[in-house]
Amino acid sequence: MKNNVHFLQSAAWQTFQESLGHRVFHRSGEGWEYRAILEPARLGMSRLYCPYGPTANSRHALRTALDSLRALARSQNAAFVRIQPLGASFTEQDMKRCGAQRIPYSQPSHTWRIDVSRPEDEIIADMKQNNRNLYRTHEKKGMSYRKSSDPGEISILTALLHGVATHNQISVHSDEYFQQQAQSLLSIGAASLHFMSYEDTVIAAALVYEDTYATYYAHAAADHEHRKLGASTALLARIIIDAHESGKQFCDLFGITDSEDPSHRWAGFTRFKKSFGGYEQILSETYEYPIKRAHHIVYRGARHLKRLVR
Repeated sequence: MKNNVHFLQSAAWQTFQESLGHRVFHRSGEGWEYRAILEPARLGMSRLYCPYGPTANSRHALRTALDSLRALARSQNAAFVRIQPLGASFTEQDMKRCGAQRIPYSQPSHTWRIDVSRPEDEIIADMKQNNRNLYRTHEKKGMSYRKSSDPGEISILTALLHGVATHNQISVHSDEYFQQQAQSLLSIGAASLHFMSYEDTVIAAALVYEDTYATYYAHAAADHEHRKLGASTALLARIIIDAHESGKQFCDLFGITDSEDPSHRWAGFTRFKKSFGGYEQILSETYEYPIKRAHHIVYRGARHLKRLVR
């Protein structure tokens, strides 16, 4: 079952979450496993959160895992449990029978993956022509690629992320969050930093998670002034080939939309990710199971009101 376990359910992610001060509970049984993070929620409540978990190989195993989660939540005085089960095929009706309610937020329910166990020529051939050309010619255009395991270099990525946030008027995680992530994950080989430079200046950077089976394209940013060079495209192509050379089974580009609406807020980066070849992988919708039902109703109502006033 290990190669079905998402990185956000790994021991490495537990190490990172604990470095943030969160309590993480690891439980497993026949055909199931999960790591649940005890997190603060709105209105002074707390929740147990299983990002891309539990992992279960059957519906029976899932029910057993959920029983374990409910008991754990009660013991920790949590108001509700948030889950995204992976493994066997589960329908929304299956989840309703378990008492869980689907919610429209949290981690993406679809991702884009590339089989990097194939020969390198096949991987490159599946990329769009522009991507192939950038991969093959980026050095001739003055760009250079390197990979790093130095946590101190996370500041290069965060500086670029601030530029993206300002230009696109979006919010990103704090520098402290990324610094802690780099310190926790890079030091144990569970993540790496990737850079594309031009004239000795980094113009694109990415933080990539790694486990035995996969590489996850987690956080990336590029300098807007040099966008015409296509550094982000060249960088991701190099990351994909690095995953191949490292013996991974797949490269996970970490979240797309399945919407056909060209105005969808994820439409742009979904097109970008699909341009490298690969396949859509359905993961899981997100569900919540109330432990303290009245508290959970108040929480859902407060969240709904906040979304309405945005």
